[in-house]
Amino acid sequence: MAAIGSVPIIMDSQNQVQSDNVDRLKLLYPNVNEEETPLPRSWSTKDKFSYIGLSQNNLRVHYKGHGKTHKDAASVRATHPIPAACGLYYFEVRIVSKGRDGYMGIGLSAHGVNMNRLPGWDKHSYGYHGDDGHSFCSSGTGQPYGPTFTTGDVIGCGVNLVDNTCFYTKNGHHLGIAFRGLPPNLYPTVGLQTPGEVVDANFGQQPFVFDIEDMLRELRARTRCAIDEFPLPDDQGQWQQLLHKMVSSYLVHHGYCSTAQAFSRATGQPIDEDVASIKNRQRISKLVVAGRIGEAIEVTRALYPGLLDRDHDLLFLLKYRQFIEMVNGTDGEGARSNGVATSVISHTSHSSRTNGHAHDGEGGGGEGGGAGGGAAADGGAGDVDMAPATNGQTGARALPLVKGMPGVTANIAALLPQHSEAECGARASVERMLAFGRDLYAMSQRLQQDPGAKAVLEPANERMDRLMDAFSLLAYSNPWDSPVGWQLQPVRREAVCEALNAAILESQGMRWISPVEACVSASRELLRRMARGGLGACAFADLAALLRR
Repeated sequence: MAAIGSVPIIMDSQNQVQSDNVDRLKLLYPNVNEEETPLPRSWSTKDKFSYIGLSQNNLRVHYKGHGKTHKDAASVRATHPIPAACGLYYFEVRIVSKGRDGYMGIGLSAHGVNMNRLPGWDKHSYGYHGDDGHSFCSSGTGQPYGPTFTTGDVIGCGVNLVDNTCFYTKNGHHLGIAFRGLPPNLYPTVGLQTPGEVVDANFGQQPFVFDIEDMLRELRARTRCAIDEFPLPDDQGQWQQLLHKMVSSYLVHHGYCSTAQAFSRATGQPIDEDVASIKNRQRISKLVVAGRIGEAIEVTRALYPGLLDRDHDLLFLLKYRQFIEMVNGTDGEGARSNGVATSVISHTSHSSRTNGHAHDGEGGGGEGGGAGGGAAADGGAGDVDMAPATNGQTGARALPLVKGMPGVTANIAALLPQHSEAECGARASVERMLAFGRDLYAMSQRLQQDPGAKAVLEPANERMDRLMDAFSLLAYSNPWDSPVGWQLQPVRREAVCEALNAAILESQGMRWISPVEACVSASRELLRRMARGGLGACAFADLAALLRR
């Protein structure tokens, strides 16, 4: 079904530990998709002349030739060309040593340009040379451009991919435009010619001497101004009506019934859907957002008969979330006490403590409270391992490590005390949860084996991995603080809510996505196509910033 396939299902783990080293290139060029167009990050070990030596992670270049004539010049290109989606690209070169004569060139060149030359001497090659300060544009004859440079200087080269110009900087000072009308797909390039010449490159991994971020901000502001001042047709009323219709459709689509009615009264824009129908969808959405998935399923079946029976993927998604909410304490019998959600997991761990099954250091079970027992989850198939692991606290007891659902009830139930009425109730709740999990496991197996299953939610192997993550919540006395506790976050319900709402709309013959969201998606795709087409302006059309205004 289109609704499930197009709505993002946020079920992947966000429990990744971020690296201490921030990738500055991704911050500088956020619109670049490096899977399609990798950024230059070092010099190429293959695309260079033999007189060039590389070291220090291929960022240092030194000359190892004879250096007697210009025929001994040697250059090296970066590993990848500059992606158009950078919008504004920049790199810097520090002169470690000018060597004997300082015949160094810094610039750009296209793939295939002769590397036995300094940049700028051949067609589709551009360079700024240190010995005379001249710029060379596809010619052996240079033009006066800037000052000379020598040991200790930092020379920067910037490419504006919007107007196809190139500029240079020296020690943080802008030297002006050096070249215009640049072709696409140029590589950062340096060339050396005499013994002792050594340079280091910074492709953005370290802060630049020149404030390139200020130029990026200026270009973004200029692009935004151009968008704001874009001329509209004279018939403003027609555009205003269209905008009102898009806003109204968005409110109706997401079930904001009262707001949609108020907006309709203020603008005269009619509501396309029956108010009762909007309120039905709103009612279901509120149940999902509250974590009461079982009730949402019942109401959906009553109001939209056959919908979930036809769409097994959607039903599996809802059941998957229902199991998580049972662990969370928001869905299921006996899940609430005085209006506060509590998990049966916390009840069983409490019972264990009070009956001598755990030491005093064990954490409590409420959300955000206590210490989580720490058996690591294993996503493989099989039965149950007993994992009395600790999480930095002596004697902290975890529930069994869940590998698969078959046979799990007896193993976990054997650990549960059978004394007071409350403890017996907690035991029964856990057993009901495990029975539900076995049914969910069986449902996933049927979907995997059904040749007619659409599998639009996710591939079968990924579906099973997610399911094992959900079952692994049972391995911890405090699942909220466990390595798989990210599944219990309320924000995870939103994607499920979107998928169910979209499916209901589609079943009623309405669009599963609102025109506003379709417009935003189309705009994002247009920017991606601009990037693939080599139009650098795509880098500065900040769609998210425009929508936040």
